[in-house]
Amino acid sequence: MNSVRGFSLIELAMVLFIVSLLLGGLLMPLATQLDARKRGEAQEQLERIREALIGFTILNGRLPCHTTESDPANINYGLEDAVTCNPSENTPGWVGDGILPWKTLGLDNGLDPWGSQRTTSGDPWTGYWRYRVHDNFSTTPVSLLTDPSSSNKLCVVDANGNLIISTSENPVAIVYSTGVNQVPDGQNASYEATSMSTDCINNTPIIYQGSTPSSNFDDITIWLTRPLLFNRMVSAGVLP
Repeated sequence: MNSVRGFSLIELAMVLFIVSLLLGGLLMPLATQLDARKRGEAQEQLERIREALIGFTILNGRLPCHTTESDPANINYGLEDAVTCNPSENTPGWVGDGILPWKTLGLDNGLDPWGSQRTTSGDPWTGYWRYRVHDNFSTTPVSLLTDPSSSNKLCVVDANGNLIISTSENPVAIVYSTGVNQVPDGQNASYEATSMSTDCINNTPIIYQGSTPSSNFDDITIWLTRPLLFNRMVSAGVLP
C-alpha cells in the first residue's frame, strides 16, 4: 500500500519564508514607484498653485494671505484671511507656516497627494499645502517699486544652508508639501530667523529649504520670485 507523505513543519516554514522574500522583493519596488508617482503629482500641483498665485495677483494687485479658519463647516474655510496675512510665533494653534487658501485660488482642495481631509475643527492639518507670502506683496497693491529684500526677507537654501537662488531674485511667496512623512523637515520645520553666512543674514530673514529628497528631508518646495511675478504682470498689462 502506497503511503502519502505531507509537508513537514520545517518544509512549510521554508516555503513561507521563500514566498515572503518574493513578495517583499515585489512590494518594495511598488512602494518606491508609488512614492515617485505621488512626488510627481505634488510637483505638478505645485506648478498649478504657482500659476494660480500669479493669476490672483494679476486680478487683485497683491498675493493672497494664508487661511486661518479651522472649521470645515464654516463658509470661510479655505478662504484667505485678509487681516492676518502670516502666522506669528504667538498665534494660537499655529506652529510654523500658514495654510494655502485653496478656495481663494480656485483649487479643489488644499491637500497634497499624502494629505488627509479634515472634517472637524480639531483635526490636524496633515498634508495641507504650507504657504508664506512676503508682507510687502500681500498687504498693499504691488508696484514695480515693491521690494522683498526688506525685513522678513524670504530665502531658500539647500541642505548645507547655501542659497539656491540669488539675492536679486528673492522669493515673494513660498509653498511646499510636507511629503510622505507629513511633517516639515530641515529648515522648513521652523520659519524663525536663522543665522547664516550669506546675504540672507540681513534684515531678519525667514529661511526655507528647497533641496532634493534625502533620508531626513522629503518636503517639496517651490517659490515665486519677484522677477517672474513682475514679468507676468507686465505681460498682462497690469504693470507699466
